[in-house]
Amino acid sequence: MEILQSELADLGAILALYDAATALQRSKGTVQWPKISTERVESEIREGRQWKLLIEGKLACVWVVAYDDELIWGPTERSVFLHRIANDPSQRGKSLVGVVVEWAKNHCDENDLRFIRLDTVGYNPGLIRLYTSHGFSSLEPVIIADPSDLPAHYAEDAAYLFEIDLGPIGHD
Repeated sequence: MEILQSELADLGAILALYDAATALQRSKGTVQWPKISTERVESEIREGRQWKLLIEGKLACVWVVAYDDELIWGPTERSVFLHRIANDPSQRGKSLVGVVVEWAKNHCDENDLRFIRLDTVGYNPGLIRLYTSHGFSSLEPVIIADPSDLPAHYAEDAAYLFEIDLGPIGHD
């Protein structure tokens, strides 16, 4: 297992994972991600915010990080925000979210960040169980007052917020 920053050469595979995740959301009747644009993913890769997990050299999982998310969370302490975690369908059920969480804890240590945060749009009991089983606290859902600067699905339902508080910066 290897975790690396994504490269432009990964673009097609990343977009395919997002399409597979959207198909899964559709099949479960949950709020779906809008089509993720090629330009958006290219930008995230160039900014060093798109990450990948390889298993035996094959792309198994991707995610995006951000260091502020004021439109959803408001002003916050130093945090890493995880977005669009998507697994290869053949890798589902292998606890890859747990691997991402462990990576995020190390990332926080290395970058003096206190919180790991993420959100999902719409009530999704399976995803809530998944995130809380990996140490996230489930916070009160929020309705985004003005979602016009966010992906379209934020206008469809409440955003369910999750965080892991690693304690004061400089934690051990």
